[in-house]
Amino acid sequence: MSSELDFIPVLLGTDANAYGMARSFYEEYKKTSLAIGKGALVATANSKLVKVVKIEPDLEDDEVFVKTLRDFAAEHTEKTLLLVPCGDNYIKLLARNQDKLRDLYKFNCADADLLEKLSIKESFYKVCEEHGFLYPKTDACTYENYKTYIPEFGFPMIIKPSNSVAYWNCHFPYKKKVFVAENEEEYHKILDAIYGSSYKDTLILQEYIPGDDSHMRVMNCYSGKDGKVKLISLGRVLLEEQTPEGIGSYAAIINGYDKELSEMMKNFLEGVGYKGFANFDMKFDERDGKYKLFEMNPRQGRSSYFVTAGGHNLAKYLVEDVLLNKDNGLTVANDRVLWSMIPKKVIFKYVSDTKLLSEARELIKEGRFVESMFSKDDAGLKRRIYFLINQHNYVKKYKECFGNKGLR
Repeated sequence: MSSELDFIPVLLGTDANAYGMARSFYEEYKKTSLAIGKGALVATANSKLVKVVKIEPDLEDDEVFVKTLRDFAAEHTEKTLLLVPCGDNYIKLLARNQDKLRDLYKFNCADADLLEKLSIKESFYKVCEEHGFLYPKTDACTYENYKTYIPEFGFPMIIKPSNSVAYWNCHFPYKKKVFVAENEEEYHKILDAIYGSSYKDTLILQEYIPGDDSHMRVMNCYSGKDGKVKLISLGRVLLEEQTPEGIGSYAAIINGYDKELSEMMKNFLEGVGYKGFANFDMKFDERDGKYKLFEMNPRQGRSSYFVTAGGHNLAKYLVEDVLLNKDNGLTVANDRVLWSMIPKKVIFKYVSDTKLLSEARELIKEGRFVESMFSKDDAGLKRRIYFLINQHNYVKKYKECFGNKGLR
């Protein structure tokens, strides 16, 4: 192996997203990733593909973040360190502190001001307008006016945080990642609960786009260090997760393709000068046949392993750009696979679209079914037990939580 590929993948995060990236690195380069995070999560435990080497509860403090990574690098001077953030908090930390780490790590990261602009939903929608993207009718309320403010577009209505990092750190009964208020009474109860917690930032209030989970789309992109888009991959969602903390996270996806949408996304990312991984959530609106963009995550998404599973390894795009300085042009993925976090029987029970179910069965029959959290390269006893428990719990969770997006 060439010295250029004598590197260690260093992942920031220990969740399912980090596991997906570790799996990508292992499949392409047979390398075990090393992970650093503020907490140890079961998704990356007992794994051959990733080893959690440092847990620092105060990692979100800038000084602690820089010191932790510099100390880690001092202990691993024998190889190139490729740094890969796997969470919103970690990419923002890296963006703010990138000049203090570039002498020790290789990475691809957007400017901190641009990341902030794109991650705060109000400013993100303004950028969308500039590039021709449609989005749901959107308003916002604040801690100062929420008791009396109601948007004109009525109910049902989506309620979600503008600041996802601050919301992640708050606590209140029946907390959900995203809420749907069916009426005014439920709307006020949800706002009272959220603002009764430590969360005091803006809340996004959004028109509910009709349609079940199968109307959702996810697009993953990689923009090189030259600011040019290298990879675009679209996925059609079959089901989302249903637990309070999982609402809005995708549980099963079939790869898709849309030439016009891909071109728009390329122009958007290159127009704002973005660099690194990006993940977009959107919904197909049958009322006008258009996609409505919800948000952009400045990282690879939790479900992004579906891109690797479809034949376009995420780790390879990063390595060839950052370490090998290769410019392979733009790839718009058009391969099909069924990616899933959940058991097949959950898909068959809760997906109502008969055409999608037929596609899913055909892909399974053809051997193009990939379980995100289980790899044949990572089949130790503890890992297999974790996976079986995880899949059993999904069956229970869907039975208990399916369709519940209110404050209950």
